[in-house]
Amino acid sequence: MRIAIEAILDYDFACPTDVLLAVEAAAVPDQRVLNQSHIIDNAGPLTNKVGGSGVGRRTWTRTGTGRMVSTYRATLDIDRAPVEIRHLPRSPLPSLPEDVLPFIWPSRYCEADRFGSFVGGHFPDLDGGALVQALVDWVRDNVAYVSGSSMITTTAADTFVAQQGVCRDFAHLTAALIRSRDIPARLVSVYALDLDPPDFHAVVEVWLDGAWHLIDATGLAPVETMARIAVGRDATDIAFMTIFGGAQMNAQSIRVSRLPDED
Repeated sequence: MRIAIEAILDYDFACPTDVLLAVEAAAVPDQRVLNQSHIIDNAGPLTNKVGGSGVGRRTWTRTGTGRMVSTYRATLDIDRAPVEIRHLPRSPLPSLPEDVLPFIWPSRYCEADRFGSFVGGHFPDLDGGALVQALVDWVRDNVAYVSGSSMITTTAADTFVAQQGVCRDFAHLTAALIRSRDIPARLVSVYALDLDPPDFHAVVEVWLDGAWHLIDATGLAPVETMARIAVGRDATDIAFMTIFGGAQMNAQSIRVSRLPDED
């Protein structure tokens, strides 16, 4: 499947400010970047760094005073077959690669150590992919998607209590529940086809049977159409823009559309 992506970020800065962007689609085996461009008006030279876990890349720049507009466009081929998560076995802990190991531990927004009793008590006979699927289903059935219902400081535990949130809250809670049973789970920022309204989207990847697999408890878009941008422990690591100072958003738009496949 071929998709086109356009992401425009329009912000005002009162003074020159360091900014770290993570908006470029990652080049990984199941998504091929055919072409891309990233232009930032009213900013200094761009410095690219490899993204976390070697996925994608981040871009450092320093804005000038006034309006900064970041425009990213890309065309990708995505070749990702549907996977029945429930049938996949867990990977033994000693077999985990070093770069996967950190994703079994709690993090700032995914307090996995607070959910062991809940998961063990409600899903005592499940393990591996069957447990992961049951946890995804539980989050989808028990948490309401409500725009504006959370803040950037909202954690997985907060969402568990409030039973409402947005995509990052769904992802934090899903990852925390999975990690509570020592199965690696990490947050992923993606571009998603047919997401309504269009925006950066946060989902989860889970490590089962020796590989990462995308899951999304919101059910807002099929994972087979998603283009990964960045991965990390929680939303801190996958933020599309980190501003080391202050800024005012003027506008922000994300467009993902399907293109005709070419032979």
